[in-house]
Amino acid sequence: MAKVIITLGNDISTDDIYPGRFMATVLPTETPQFAFFDRTEFNAKLKAKAFPPGSIIVGGENFGCGSSREQACSTLKGHEVAVVAKSISRIFLQNSINLGLQVVICPGLEASEGDELEITTDRVLNKTTGKAFEQVQLPAARKGIMDAGGLIPYTRARLLATNA
Repeated sequence: MAKVIITLGNDISTDDIYPGRFMATVLPTETPQFAFFDRTEFNAKLKAKAFPPGSIIVGGENFGCGSSREQACSTLKGHEVAVVAKSISRIFLQNSINLGLQVVICPGLEASEGDELEITTDRVLNKTTGKAFEQVQLPAARKGIMDAGGLIPYTRARLLATNA
């Protein structure tokens, strides 16, 4: 189980997640400091490592809309959080898969900050409210890439397996 550390509304853009003025910083080891930079209180908690790995950011519809910048995903992955949203923009979803950011699409999700969520293979269980919500299943190949930690670790593992 993991705790919801923030609930966000609809249309959370990549500019909100990773402001464009920091685009000169692209290294995954450096991008996390700018996660939700303009949400100063939340950014300070992230930088202070106030949340354990696996904590959950809850989003509404169209999470990650806006630009195609992959730093919006790497900044979140650097904090080892997961995103559970009602829907995720197409480009943000693909960047998340490629970088291994754990994302779950759950159209009916109801959750508040502080709620405990359990993510199973087909549902998101809100342990605080006792409600369960079906999640949208990613195709097996895309889920495999995400679970491997991203496209590079996935490809590396596949190449090593075929050469063994």
